[in-house]
Amino acid sequence: MTHALTDSWTMTRRELAHWARQPGRLVVGFLFPVMLLLMFGYLMGGGRGVSGEYLDYLLPGMLALTMVFGLENTMVAVTRDLDKGVIDRFRSLPMADGAVLVGRACADMLGSTIGLLTLMAAGLALGWRPDTDAPSFLAALSLLLLLRFAMLWIGIHLALIAGKPELVQTVQILVWPIGFLSNALAAPEAMPGWLGTAVDWNPLSQTATAVRDLYGVPGAEATHLWTAVAWPLGLLAVFFPLAVRRFGRMR
Repeated sequence: MTHALTDSWTMTRRELAHWARQPGRLVVGFLFPVMLLLMFGYLMGGGRGVSGEYLDYLLPGMLALTMVFGLENTMVAVTRDLDKGVIDRFRSLPMADGAVLVGRACADMLGSTIGLLTLMAAGLALGWRPDTDAPSFLAALSLLLLLRFAMLWIGIHLALIAGKPELVQTVQILVWPIGFLSNALAAPEAMPGWLGTAVDWNPLSQTATAVRDLYGVPGAEATHLWTAVAWPLGLLAVFFPLAVRRFGRMR
């Protein structure tokens, strides 16, 4: 276990070193969700079926939406290492299986945490004020990162299937319906019945609804906490072993 953790930390530091070489892409990645927040909150209006202040409803949804989008950076990094033979060189070293993937995942989770805090800071600047206490605030943050961790391993598995950076964009399209067929931007009550039901059971919707409740959004449902935990754990139980197994068989 110590050997595996040491190898994973080495791979994490490798990914962080890439950040220092490409700070522009990092900054753009952090500011893109802020741009979406401004666009949907002020330029496009939105708020169909939402009672109360739309910003209070929108920001938790945008936080959850951010946890689904941006996976292409990790997917491209994985496929680039595969395409250039970097993975093969790592395999020639006395390194624990899966350390490359875990290191990439750890760097992504760090970046996701910074992205969440950046978006929250933008929300506070726009007037968002969560009506909550510290434990609930941290619980909401944990739910968001749990969703990201689950989506991350779906992305890694798809990247290993794609194998080449130029195929990532095609595979990434599969993730977009999860983001937009959700209650992140509008309430399911304003949608057709069948669509509202599908949207309500979207994993992203479950997390967004639970986060709204934890942040004290008026009218938020309080019955989605267990599903906001169960969905990501279920996805992890499927895609984490699939990704590790596929990586182990790529010899």
